[in-house]
Order: sequence, then structure tokens, then C-alpha cells
Amino acid sequence: MHRNELTNRFRELHVPNKPVVMPNPWDIGSAKVMARLGALATTSSGYGFTQGLADGGQMTRNLALQHATEICAAVDVPVNGDFENGFGDSPETVAETVQLAAEAGLAGVSIEDTAFPGAGSYPFELALARIEAAVTAARAAGIVLTARADGWQLRNYDQAEALRRCQAFAQAGADVIYAPLVDADTARALAATGTLVNILAAGDMRDLTTQQMGALGASRISIGGGLARVTQQVTIEGTRAMLERGDFTILKGAANIAEIEALLTR
Repeated sequence: MHRNELTNRFRELHVPNKPVVMPNPWDIGSAKVMARLGALATTSSGYGFTQGLADGGQMTRNLALQHATEICAAVDVPVNGDFENGFGDSPETVAETVQLAAEAGLAGVSIEDTAFPGAGSYPFELALARIEAAVTAARAAGIVLTARADGWQLRNYDQAEALRRCQAFAQAGADVIYAPLVDADTARALAATGTLVNILAAGDMRDLTTQQMGALGASRISIGGGLARVTQQVTIEGTRAMLERGDFTILKGAANIAEIEALLTR
């Protein structure tokens, strides 16, 4: 399917109160397994782990683009790219990153307001200027732009500021707004902007169903690195059990080989 068709499909999947669940694969195999759900998104933390990198500013733009290109080539569903802060501070760099994301075959790209390599957040005016540049580039390239306010997640600012930033991003023309880990009241306030809202299935939101998150106004639900970290935890627990206690019973929970092969060759 052509990228323009995938982008159109991606837009159609976003329905307020009836959110699309967008899982986050971390390699080609996990992408193929998850692709039946209709849309995917890369995860910087999940993919970073496969490269021996911690999350948050260690990924290079070239590495992220290479990963995005591989995932897009492996599946025939829309893919959104987690491109952290756009791999640079300036609005010009962010705009260039959005253009390159589209050229990689992505249907959408997410840009956040974290000033890597540290864990600070950009000042409001610079954060807004960066999203304004991203919106212009996204419209020119025909790609869905998700604007993220990550400062509440990092405890750099409160939820009121996360809402203020997302409202400004919405006003600037972002297709989707996203403030990870905000509570239900803030999620409803985000939806009240009239702009599509992404909710992260993390923290307290993990206790809600798709329908319940939809009732908060979500148009999209992502899991970030959550599922990747579940597999990492199984790896840690299983390795410890085998090496420290001689216990191999965790291997009884292995996936069925035939089912995996069927999904990989579908």
C-alpha cells in the first residue's frame, strides 16, 4: 500500500471515543506479529533496548530512521514513528526530521518537548515554535503530526502546564495531542480542545479498558515501551531462575512455534 494511502488510513482510524489501539513493536518480528491490529508505532525505549541503549536521547536520528524504514517495509499497515524531540533543539531541525520521517515511509510522527540529552523540558515558547515548524513540515509531507507534552511525565511541570502546552499545540495545528500519564480529568480537558487525543496505557490507565479510555475522549491508545518491558522482565526473571536456582519452568510459557511462524509469514 502506498504511503499516502497508509496515511489516509491512519487518519481514518482516529475516532474520538472509539480509539484505535496502537501497539508499539520493537523489531521486525514483533511488528509482523502485531500488525493485524491496524496500526503500529515504533518505541524509542523498546528499540533502544535491542541496540543496548537506554531510553531518552541516546538514539540518533539515523538509527531511528533506519528502524522506521525497516518496520514500514515489513508491514502493510500505518506506522507512527516515536522520534523523541526531533533529534535537535531548533525548529528547523525538527522540521527536517519530520520530512525525513515521511520519506522513511511513516504515516505519522510524534515530537515531544524534552530537551535531550538531559531530562529537562523546553521553555513554552520554544516548545511551541518547534511544534509550529513540525506542523508546517508535516502538512507539506502529508504525514500525521502528534505533538507531545512530556514534562508532567518527567515532573518538570504540572498537569495544568501539560494541558496548556497541548492546547497551544492543538491551536498550532497538530493532528494529535499527547500528554503521557495525565489523569482522567486532564485527559477529558485535552479532548475538549476538539483535537484528537492519544492516551498512553501506563500508570493508572492500565486499569482501564479500551472503552473506558474512549469515554475519556481518546482517539488513540498507545503502549509505548510497556510490552517491550514486559518481555524484558520475563527475560530477567527467567535468566535469574535458571542461573541462580537451576529452575527452567519459565520456559513452559513459551509461545507456540507454529503460531509464531504463521504470523511471521502471513
